[in-house]
Amino acid sequence: MSWNAVCRLAAALPRAVEGTSYGTPAFHIGKKFWLRLKEEGETIAIRVSFDERDILMRAKRETFYITDHYRNYPAVLVRLSAIKEGEMKDLLQRSWDFTASSRKRR
Repeated sequence: MSWNAVCRLAAALPRAVEGTSYGTPAFHIGKKFWLRLKEEGETIAIRVSFDERDILMRAKRETFYITDHYRNYPAVLVRLSAIKEGEMKDLLQRSWDFTASSRKRR
């Protein structure tokens, strides 16, 4: 999966705003951070609940992971080379639902 494909899918969701975060391409929902391309260009960081993150990482360790930096933040890292478009579309929708409906929810 390419970053361009992620952008196409993300842009189709309501209130998705393309921008930057930490100097890398990113999307926000309105003004809320939603997802970003990591510096190496092969991974995205995307907001999800802690429960969903645990489920994703147990189910597909080769695709979903975190680093210490993300341990206390409701997000997961996704290896773009390991995810299919349908999976990404579903993940984007669930992440959009979580991000758009939460204020400080974790």
